[in-house]
Amino acid sequence: MKRAVIVQAKRTPIGKKDGMFGSVEPHDLAAPLLRHLALGIENELNEVILGNVVGPGGNIARLSALQAGLPLSVTGITIDRQCSSGLEAIRTACHYIQGGAGICYIAGGVESTSTSPYPKRARFSPDHIGDPDMGVAAENVAQKYKITKKMQNDYALLSYKRSWAAYREGLYNQEIIQFNGVNTDEGFHKERNMETLLNRAKPLFVKEHGTVTAANSCGIHDGAAAVVVMEEEVANELNLKPVLRFIDSEVSGIHPDYPGISPVPAIKNLLLRNSLTIKDIDLFEINEAFASKMVACARELSIPYEKLNISGGALTTGHPYGASGAILVTRLFYEAQRRKSATYVLASVGSAGGLGVAVLFEVIK
Repeated sequence: MKRAVIVQAKRTPIGKKDGMFGSVEPHDLAAPLLRHLALGIENELNEVILGNVVGPGGNIARLSALQAGLPLSVTGITIDRQCSSGLEAIRTACHYIQGGAGICYIAGGVESTSTSPYPKRARFSPDHIGDPDMGVAAENVAQKYKITKKMQNDYALLSYKRSWAAYREGLYNQEIIQFNGVNTDEGFHKERNMETLLNRAKPLFVKEHGTVTAANSCGIHDGAAAVVVMEEEVANELNLKPVLRFIDSEVSGIHPDYPGISPVPAIKNLLLRNSLTIKDIDLFEINEAFASKMVACARELSIPYEKLNISGGALTTGHPYGASGAILVTRLFYEAQRRKSATYVLASVGSAGGLGVAVLFEVIK
């Protein structure tokens, strides 16, 4: 079996909805990123695979590749697995290489919530099963797993402090390519007293006994992220340094009322199949859509916070739906290089409709 490795990873800055990228369509947001990642490997590229959730459709991956000036022979496919779309794109590229379908892919995701043509969200599940908005679903998780508002606020504050520490130390600079002169996430334009905001914030989705607030939830954002996935022998022949080697992946399905907990069975099944435990994984990146899901997943899996989203996450930097899974892998790409002792790292996302995706990588020394 061929082995898939990640040799490069980048993302754009993340903008707030109707913010600094308010008029930038998704293909224009993705194109500079693709151009940057393709430099020098244009002749090896088989395909661009991008996740996208809120449109406008029309195969954004192919459109973005053409807009980036990539060779006409580089094909494109766009994936919608809701918030795990970007991670699914990377997972797909890795399996393509394992199966011998190609040798080199740019895989990730892009989202422009600002320019989406759709006035409301798509249906996630039939009404007779349950089709909650994601905020209500986050409350469902909090209630079922007894995650209090204080527990959520404590996690949100930890994430906020970690994100600001990473920002001040310049760690995000490694991840980000400049876009239209911007090289900073829009959420970092002003540091706030987050502890006060968390304590004062009122429940958004369930008014009576609600625990999910604007302060312990992510916002709505625009952004793109992608990685170069290559067959390991080809990478070595081209003198490109592989950083992460794809090991395996898993997708789990659970009740759509509780999508936030869907990473739990995905991660459990993935580790079991590979004879690994939580202790064997050095770094976890799980998408921070809501603090309730982070606390619930960490507790159900016994993941110590010291291993989880160690440089912060979407609660501070933002959640551009289709790109978020690729942002997680981009973060792992650089964190693994900073932590020389790391051996295994794992990325996971829970998605609308009750779908969890988990991808396991080995760090190449």
